[in-house]
Amino acid sequence: MLRPTAAHLVYGSGTVVGATVALLLTLGPASGPGVALVGVAALLLGLLVTLGLALLRARARAETRAGAAGTGLPEGRDAPRPEPEPASSLRR
Repeated sequence: MLRPTAAHLVYGSGTVVGATVALLLTLGPASGPGVALVGVAALLLGLLVTLGLALLRARARAETRAGAAGTGLPEGRDAPRPEPEPASSLRR
């Protein structure tokens, strides 16, 4: 199940506010149903942004787990890098 973080909710809320202001200024609805339609459209857009970000995060997390499972390392750990050779061994 998708669980949006606080940042996702902030982005979604910002989208709702921004979309509402932009649509009201652009369309200029004079009736109550027009304003309600703009509000519903903005809420749906905010929901889409919030869940879309949560879905992207879940997909990235699944890819990270799949990559870590293939290396045999714990999640979030990279394969060890070889030690660089000392500069003195490179000289002849």
